[in-house]
This record gives sequence, structure tokens and C-alpha cells, in this order.
Amino acid sequence: MNIIINIGRQIGSGGHDIGKMLAREFDAKFYDRELLNLAAKESGFSEKLFEQNDEKKGFLRGLFNLHSPYVSSGSLYKSDLSQENLFQFQSDAIKKAAQEGNCVFMGRCADYVLRNEPQVVNVFITAPKRYRIDQVMAERNLDVQAAKKYIEQAESRRARYYNYYTGKKWGHASSYHLCVDSTVLGLEETARFIAEFIRKRIKI
Repeated sequence: MNIIINIGRQIGSGGHDIGKMLAREFDAKFYDRELLNLAAKESGFSEKLFEQNDEKKGFLRGLFNLHSPYVSSGSLYKSDLSQENLFQFQSDAIKKAAQEGNCVFMGRCADYVLRNEPQVVNVFITAPKRYRIDQVMAERNLDVQAAKKYIEQAESRRARYYNYYTGKKWGHASSYHLCVDSTVLGLEETARFIAEFIRKRIKI
């Protein structure tokens, strides 16, 4: 059976880097924005549509009569476009990827989509807000206020999307098997800690 690691993370917490470390540790494929390409191939819609809809609720209001570049000319779903259908296409892509080998999925409700898989571990990566602001400032060349606003807006969208589709609460401990502050041990040691937890959780 394949090992499935689902990672939720706060903006600037280092969760993306930790996910990549875990993918290397478990010889797993890493899926973040790569899922958008898979979902586009599965559905027949343009990847651009999935990119603009990524982890957002409400984007499709007013976009129900789409033409190129969003909808490919050969799409079987052209007349059946809705937010829920896009989520379903992405979910189908997640399920298909999970059947093909060990996987690390970043966000996109993969923990809910794969909730019935036997060897699933759901992790949430957090960090103090000041640390996350500093990380976003450096990565995006923003000042303090702009970085703070970016984090708040991005996490608000992410939480609404997750809460709507899963019926759980984004970032709440009850929604995951493990929640960890990446600044306590640092990114590499946090990845090692999570890897050990995964081995004990799925008994490998």
C-alpha cells in the first residue's frame, strides 16, 4: 500500500520545503501546483482555469459561459462548469496520483479526499506570525504591513476553501494527526521528526 502524506501549512512556515524533504525521505512524488496540471488533463479544461481557482471559493461566479483559453475545444465538460465540478476534477486527479505510488500532497483538501486510504498521515505546519512575516518579506520583497496583509488574505482564502469542502476547520488540531511548529527544531529537524512520526503511525 502506498504512503500518503498530506500537509497543510501556514504561509511562511516552511511547510513547502518540509514537504519536499519528506518526499525525498519516502521516495514519494511531490504534488503542490502540479495537481493543477493533472486536474486540467483529467477534465479537459485549461490549467489556467485551475490556477485562477486554486484553493478559492467564489471565483466562478460570473464565469459560467467560458471560452478559450479556459475551456479546451474538446472538453466533455464544457456545459457543466461549476466550482464543485472543478473541485471534483482536482479530487479525481489526487485519487489517481495516490494510486500510482507514495505521495506528498500540499493542501487542496487532499486529507479529506483521501480520508479512506489506509496509510494516510495528515500534518499541519505552523510557525509564529513574526517569523512568517519575515519569511514572506524576504521571499516577496514586501514591507511588514504588505507581508502581513498578504498572509492574512491568503490564509483567509485557504481556510474558507478547506472548511467548505471538508466540513473541518483549517489549522485546527482536531483536523490533523500532527500539528508542529517548524521553528522549534528548524526545518530539517522538523522534517526528520515528522518522518519518524509517519513511520510509527503507519508502522513501517
